[in-house]
Amino acid sequence: MANYDYDLLVIGAGSGGVRAARIAAGSGAKVAVVEEFRVGGTCVVRGCVPKKLLVYGSEFAKSFQDAKGYGWTVEWARFDWSTLRDNVAREVDRLSGIYLRNLNNAGVTVVHDRAELVGTNTVRLVHANETVTARTLLIATGGRPYRPVEVKGQELAITSDDAFNLPHLPKHVTILGGGYIAVEFANIFLGLGAQVCLVYRGETVLNGFDDDIRVHVHSELKRQGVSVVTGTVLKEITSAGDGYQVSLTNGMRIETDLVMHAIGRTPYTEGLGLETAGVKTGKRGAIPVNAYSQTNVATIYAVGDVTDRIALTPVAIREGQAFADTVFNNRPTAFDHADVPSAVFTRPQVGVVGLSEAQARQKFGAVDIYRTQFRPMKYILPDNQERMLMKLVVEEATQKVVGVHIAGPDAAEMIQLAAIAVKAGLTKQQWDDTCALHPTAAEELVTLREKAPPLAG
Repeated sequence: MANYDYDLLVIGAGSGGVRAARIAAGSGAKVAVVEEFRVGGTCVVRGCVPKKLLVYGSEFAKSFQDAKGYGWTVEWARFDWSTLRDNVAREVDRLSGIYLRNLNNAGVTVVHDRAELVGTNTVRLVHANETVTARTLLIATGGRPYRPVEVKGQELAITSDDAFNLPHLPKHVTILGGGYIAVEFANIFLGLGAQVCLVYRGETVLNGFDDDIRVHVHSELKRQGVSVVTGTVLKEITSAGDGYQVSLTNGMRIETDLVMHAIGRTPYTEGLGLETAGVKTGKRGAIPVNAYSQTNVATIYAVGDVTDRIALTPVAIREGQAFADTVFNNRPTAFDHADVPSAVFTRPQVGVVGLSEAQARQKFGAVDIYRTQFRPMKYILPDNQERMLMKLVVEEATQKVVGVHIAGPDAAEMIQLAAIAVKAGLTKQQWDDTCALHPTAAEELVTLREKAPPLAG
């Protein structure tokens, strides 16, 4: 039997890789993690956590405005970007340190270097210029923002990775894209006081979400003051004085202080040496894996965004746990990717789980739809016109609730609990049998009685 330096070597210290490493080490395995940047990965360092903190910061302006309806006079409020930026950075440092400490406490060796595969059990540490071997390799390198390298001047734009370290808050921001990252940062910059223009190739933002949610969020973006330009894409970016000029394929030109690419993320596999180790890749460089996260090479596994299954941190964590249980704890475990809840921290906030109406119709044929729109009680006194949308998608034959879609305050908090009911396969009648909690917005989820007409088209 071959001797290896480690039982498991993990490439990437994001949420999935860290969970896998800790569980494997807990089984008695000798484990190392190689990370080329910072421990914590996208979520902790440049994604979920710092973004959510910016979202919190951006919401205060609207809260101060609404406070007038409740008798409060707010005259002292003044925003300072550097304070928010630096406080967010300190929190990222703290969380990254916790991740590192947890790895050390678990007995995992952490190597700060770039790893490249040079064999089915061998990795080269680029900066140290040495090789290490492991019985099992786990790729958990995540994803990175996509850049349209074919577009002239695209390098003048930032990505979401760069947004957390801006030296100052721009007065005008142009965001290229219409996915969840684009609409989240549109609301962040708008809430912090910038003018925002969102440029999207489609006609309605949030492609892939339920159509009712898409239309609702799109209209709210415009109502709140975001300039939304659809049906066009970036042609060129040029410098213009202290800012930039964005030229679009529809002939439109936009003068702006900052341009942000938010047109998706791709699996981070470039230069990883996958071809040398014989690991196959698929669309956009993603690594195909089986139900147990094993690649086509028996000794090499992959979890998280690099597999392009569901690019969400909790999914990566569960995949990492399942991998470690399968390979090191003798408990074959395959994570079920169905009915995973997700959220978009825009305004209005979005929370979804299960199938959209279109997906349900394609899968089941006949479905029942229950839908409501209303102004939350909190917005009545301030005369805030923002509305809330709730929607249940029900399979007609079984009456199981197969999709829940919410747009409005605390949607993410509600959807986490709704996901339990959807995952459990509860029927509409069981939702109806649950007593409402009044006065709350969430009570609407168990008081919907009238079926909604199908969407046009």
